[in-house]
Amino acid sequence: MAAIEFHEVSKVFPDGTRAVDSLDLMIEEDEFMVFVGPSGCGKTTALRMVAGLEEISSGTILIGGRVVNDVSSKDRDVAMVFQNYALYPHMTVAQNLAFGLKLRKIDKAEVRRRVQLAATTLGLEDYLERKPSALSGGQRQRVAMGRAIVREPHAYLMDEPLSNLDAQLRVQMRAEIQKLQRTLGVTTIYVTHDQTEAMTMGDRIAVMRGGSLQQVDAPENVYRRPVNRFVAGFIGSPAMNMISARLARVDGELVLSFGEHTLAIGDEVLAEHPALRSHEGEEFILGIRPEDFEDAAFAAAAPPKRTLTATCTLREALGSEVLVHFAVTAAAVDADTLDDAGSTFIARVDPRTEARVGEQVRLVVNTSRLHFFDAASGLAIHDGGDRRVLSTAAAAPGA
Repeated sequence: MAAIEFHEVSKVFPDGTRAVDSLDLMIEEDEFMVFVGPSGCGKTTALRMVAGLEEISSGTILIGGRVVNDVSSKDRDVAMVFQNYALYPHMTVAQNLAFGLKLRKIDKAEVRRRVQLAATTLGLEDYLERKPSALSGGQRQRVAMGRAIVREPHAYLMDEPLSNLDAQLRVQMRAEIQKLQRTLGVTTIYVTHDQTEAMTMGDRIAVMRGGSLQQVDAPENVYRRPVNRFVAGFIGSPAMNMISARLARVDGELVLSFGEHTLAIGDEVLAEHPALRSHEGEEFILGIRPEDFEDAAFAAAAPPKRTLTATCTLREALGSEVLVHFAVTAAAVDADTLDDAGSTFIARVDPRTEARVGEQVRLVVNTSRLHFFDAASGLAIHDGGDRRVLSTAAAAPGA
């Protein structure tokens, strides 16, 4: 096991594309770190630089305290798991598991021990004599994991390993990979574009965009306190609703206004976001997660000043919940732009809701869980106004 460190690491391709920009990150021993972000954000490039498959343009990478910038891939003692399994079709499962060890001239008895241990750990004992073509997708992925396990490396590097599996199998394999990593206690970097995978698997998640690290923290902290609009919009499904809003004092009470709606906010909101006081009368970005709406008909309490009435434009019944879509006439916001055409909001509500397309529904807003972002910088408005985007980037697990 070994810690992995990025110190001002950048990657610039010959055409001038800056895939990774001054990445600073400390991954602790035994930690499960997930790199997440949209396609082209630099997460896979960062992983490949750790593996030695991509040359570093500038900066330093350390594995177990050793600088590995000029160390060949085979001498870094890391094992990769790819999305395409990378199995040899003409070899049996046992031969696939043993192949890398034989290349390293490991003793035959030790090879057998490691192969058997990996097969037992992954439930592959009954498949050792089969070839990959006779295995299911999940079984092939287990074999690919086994090839990494038998190496007994300092770190595992996993690049979208579940993307070729169907939805149900992905859920199953997520749990298996988590249990495996906990059992083996090996430092792991896991790359995915799927924020659900990131939220459910990582000790910490590193959100990347355009080659830059946006935020790194425990999943629940990234969800509850995103440092900027991009992170807020990327983490969470359905995505956070965002709208241009203003804060004003009406009869001594602070009131948010956006489009045709107003919401009163109480002392608990100002206690969580004291910097909001300095934004009174200004335009900023309001964020409301779909799960922070509730159908007033099923709410324990429905204070009039914390409810809004809207017309349902789309109803998605998902069994355990219903997604109610409704229009808000105001400057809509995505992660990058303002759109004066308005916005479609989504509320995740009780499956008993009677909301129907074309009908009005009254929704209670959990104002204690609202999010606020500076309109110009996109940074979250918390306790000190303009917080730095990477304010949590150096935090260790549990910090």
